[in-house]
Amino acid sequence: MSHEHHHHTAASFKMNTAFIVGISLNFVFVLIEVISGLINHSLSLLSDAGHNLADVGSLALSLFAFKLLKVKSNDQFTYGYRKTSILVALFNSMILLISIGIIAYEAMQRLFNPQPVEGLSIALVAGIGIVINFTTAIMFFKGKEDDLNIKSAYLHLMSDALVSLVIVIGGVTIYYLKWFWVDPLLGILVAVVILWSTYRLLKDSLRLSLDGVPANINIADIKETTLKVKGVVNLYHIHIWAMSTTENALTAQLVLSPDITINEEQKIKSEIKHALERKNIHHVTLETQRENDTYETNNCDNFTIN
Repeated sequence: MSHEHHHHTAASFKMNTAFIVGISLNFVFVLIEVISGLINHSLSLLSDAGHNLADVGSLALSLFAFKLLKVKSNDQFTYGYRKTSILVALFNSMILLISIGIIAYEAMQRLFNPQPVEGLSIALVAGIGIVINFTTAIMFFKGKEDDLNIKSAYLHLMSDALVSLVIVIGGVTIYYLKWFWVDPLLGILVAVVILWSTYRLLKDSLRLSLDGVPANINIADIKETTLKVKGVVNLYHIHIWAMSTTENALTAQLVLSPDITINEEQKIKSEIKHALERKNIHHVTLETQRENDTYETNNCDNFTIN
């Protein structure tokens, strides 16, 4: 147990450090992009700066939610503040959608009225962005499958690195060919990339905020796993929802064989909870009954999903 606690603490520390480093480096890069964008009248740099500033805000909110996960529950908030991690993920996706609209609007305006820009400066600044975004994204790689906010940070930073790479290519093109219309075109491309990376985040966070079944959990599989436990006859009235971006909960009615004793019942429930933990169900509440008890047999195979 102490080893697991130490591992969890070390992982939390690494994620906390990753957020702080990511916020700091990206904020510095935003300042660089804004200054260079204003000097060179580059929409691609300014739009990317706006995008990166939104990402800085998203990282800060994700860090805040990450810290709230550790706050203990109380009489007023019996689950603690776990749900904030889901709300933050949803809010982050909404911020990104707004930034997409602003970038796309400005880019369309400039596409029909291109202005001279300094391609080499654009390429150099974007090159710095590749290094910063890729380096910080790697810091979130290991934890991206365990938490929606960490996954959000990873996707944002990797998409930022890709956008910076495209801007580098565009800057070199502008420098050699003097195609100034490439700059607003890159602004539109930035918006498309952000939209692509935001859609999944919006979909997942909206599902969890509405207490939908998390995308990585299959109710049929959960029931099948439970029915494999000796002594279990049925499982119905199943409710599964996300308590946070890292923890899922389940409540259900468990039907046992008539000959199961109280001691055996406790062992069965413990075995089920252990099996479901491997299925990413961390909090399990089971109400039990025997097969010969009166219950709605017609509803036993129906799933009630929050």
